[in-house]
Amino acid sequence: MTTILDPTDERVPVARKITPRTGNTPGVIGLLDISKPRGNVLLDELERLLAVRYPEAEIRRYAKPTFAKPCPSDLRLKIKAECNVVVEALAD
Repeated sequence: MTTILDPTDERVPVARKITPRTGNTPGVIGLLDISKPRGNVLLDELERLLAVRYPEAEIRRYAKPTFAKPCPSDLRLKIKAECNVVVEALAD
């Protein structure tokens, strides 16, 4: 069993179901840093863990220019074209 914590409001937990996994390793994993402080530290560790778990996957890093605005269209399109899976990370 996997527990998912929602940082937005845990007073009334919402039941969520994890998407079924295919068992296939993703070809290209994109890691998007939204440019909040220390987000890169989180992504550095996540990249290390993913490289160990999925050695055949390619990991690419991306960064938004600022966390205060939505991701620019050209960057979204680039990530969509290049990646099979994307992890968006934020931290403070």
